[in-house]
Amino acid sequence: MDFDSIRLELEALEEKLNTLKNAIKVEEKKQKVEELEKETFKDGFWDNMKESSKILTDLKGLKADVSKYEKAEEEYNEAKTYLELAQEENDNDSFKEAKRLTTKLTNDLEKLEVSILLSDPYDKNNAIVTIHPGAGGTESQDWALMLYRMYTRWAQANEYKVEELDYQDGEEAGVKSVSFLVSGDNAYGYLKGEAGVHRLVRISPFDANSRRHTSFAALEVLPEISDEIVVDIKPEDIEMDVYRASGAGGQHVNKTSSAVRLRHLPTGIVVTCQTERSQMQNREYAMKMLKAKIYKLEQENHQKEINNIKGETSDIAWGSQIRSYVFCPYTLVKDHRTNYETGNVQAVMDGKIDDFIYEYLKFNSKNNK
Repeated sequence: MDFDSIRLELEALEEKLNTLKNAIKVEEKKQKVEELEKETFKDGFWDNMKESSKILTDLKGLKADVSKYEKAEEEYNEAKTYLELAQEENDNDSFKEAKRLTTKLTNDLEKLEVSILLSDPYDKNNAIVTIHPGAGGTESQDWALMLYRMYTRWAQANEYKVEELDYQDGEEAGVKSVSFLVSGDNAYGYLKGEAGVHRLVRISPFDANSRRHTSFAALEVLPEISDEIVVDIKPEDIEMDVYRASGAGGQHVNKTSSAVRLRHLPTGIVVTCQTERSQMQNREYAMKMLKAKIYKLEQENHQKEINNIKGETSDIAWGSQIRSYVFCPYTLVKDHRTNYETGNVQAVMDGKIDDFIYEYLKFNSKNNK
């Protein structure tokens, strides 16, 4: 049992924990939580719904920040206690627990460190993600489905809720398009850097001659816009169609005309939602998507230098990709912006993309200073 190595790791982690405590401004946030909680108990708190909603949103965010730090502090104290017990009793089980907690604390502090970089106005919001396959038919449609699986796995591992908004089956395999809502603290902040074109190189399972194919799919990532932000959408500017959900069958199809397509006439923006059984629910989700897209467009029109709501836009083709996933003749996933790469393609496809997300956030922060 190597007690010294764990002890040295914990000393370094304690130093990082103290640095993060100051960077996150934990004590200031605790005080702010107390102040806002007092506000919620005042008479007439709910009289102004807009203001009360903002206070509750701020309160939730502050509590989440404090809770993450306190959880890390608790892990540090636990790890230290187990290490001391292991040394005193020469107990292997306690040593293993100290080692496990130290590894977990290392990972949690990495996440906490990266969360400090999430300071843009929409970073704390939920994320609306849409995946579009590029040219190439079945190949690209299958690749789009693989990416959908990758992001849902990532979301589940990070305890985010995923709600499917629109799902259109591919002709033979995969998807023609899929949109989904990722709900949870900082969902948009973490996923915004995933917007762009993703390239796949593999031996095609759809090619009888087993040739190597290159496929592309594009991700659009938008923040879900809260009710506090006013987006002027006039009812007469919306054209709504209802239809039966399309697809080969199963959970994505129902027998009533509940699918909704909304077209915003002034901008030409079209959104669809067809995964809920209720037409009303589908319209509600479609309006959320439309609101996000129109707000993003307004921001681009007013501030041309800001193009980080939707992410970089480009053709879904060679030369425009942000990341490549190579299955053959070798295995490699490489981000072309940060140059971060890994040879463990299967782990990435199983949702282990945190390192890519963190590296991009660090890269983006450095380049925006």
